[in-house]
Amino acid sequence: MTLSAPLFLGSEIYRGSSYGAWHPLRVPRVSTVMDLSRALGWLPRDQYITSPRAKPQALHIWHRPDYVAALVKAEQDQQVSDETRRKYHLGTPSNPVYPEVYRRPATAAGASLLAGELLKDGGVIYSPAGGTHHGLPSRANGFCYLNDPVLAILSLKRNGAGRIAYVDIDAHHPDGVEHAFANDRDVLLVSTHEVNRWPRTGGIDDRGLGNVFNLPLPRSASDTDMHAALQELVLPAVTQFRADAIVLQCGADAVEEDPQSGLAMSNNAHFGVVSALMGLAPRLLVLGGGGYNPWSVGRLWTGVWGILNGIEPPVGLPPEGQAVLNALKWDGHRRARNRPVHWETTLRDQPHEAPLHEMTRAGLTTLSARLKAVV
Repeated sequence: MTLSAPLFLGSEIYRGSSYGAWHPLRVPRVSTVMDLSRALGWLPRDQYITSPRAKPQALHIWHRPDYVAALVKAEQDQQVSDETRRKYHLGTPSNPVYPEVYRRPATAAGASLLAGELLKDGGVIYSPAGGTHHGLPSRANGFCYLNDPVLAILSLKRNGAGRIAYVDIDAHHPDGVEHAFANDRDVLLVSTHEVNRWPRTGGIDDRGLGNVFNLPLPRSASDTDMHAALQELVLPAVTQFRADAIVLQCGADAVEEDPQSGLAMSNNAHFGVVSALMGLAPRLLVLGGGGYNPWSVGRLWTGVWGILNGIEPPVGLPPEGQAVLNALKWDGHRRARNRPVHWETTLRDQPHEAPLHEMTRAGLTTLSARLKAVV
């Protein structure tokens, strides 16, 4: 049976869990979205599901058993050997060992696996803890221990979706997802990401078997660039592909105030993509992803949940919503010390529009010519 209303998959594990005091992912994110959505009256109990934690064996559909076992052991021991660090990239500055190093990513993975089952007959699901698109089969990569978008796509396939469109608007290229599906004709991959930003993959010439479309965006790309990408690449590709399901990775690090990218979008760019993709396939799964400014992440991802429920994100916030944002901390970061008032009082940004970059125009021209090859 088609879901009667969008479902939010979340967990309290994200409230107290952190990658460490110095790591970019020390900031609260999913818990802020849950609290702000509830403060706005947008998250009734019947639309919220606590995510299950994926068992190791469930992860073996893509991740190697030896790697999963090493991840479980890293949490148990709270340390790794030099050999494990070299082989699996666990216990590194990017992917440190912390108290919930298995349970936290396994919870996001559990949500993605469950989403494929719940969407069997159609509907909309939101999992802001998901979007860990760098994870590789046998090692951690780029803050990502597991690759829940890959697991979501495999779960959707297992539950009847024949053709899946994966759209990624994070500032960073989804190298792990492309690794998994570049040569799968039943998966369409479309990514917009900052050029020369880590992991420095996702070139415009990547093709796989024909359904890979990477659009590198220049530093300072604005809402104008994303709107052009949406109208001239994302929507034509997804429509032509005739997807049974869409998975959208909605990373919040492409906005102007994020410290981990040089893009300059407002959250309106993301809201526009979410709105445009709704209704283009019977199944829609929206994931989170990057995002390292707690105020911009909380506001953006809460607005996404509103849009999925047919609620237009407002500019201003009521006192209850402002209180949630006022309570956030970003210890030691210079942007937090002199933060603008609107980070705590508004939900929708002012648009960040500028002339379309020539690099974006040239990239769209190149990719548009290849759209006829979508199969």
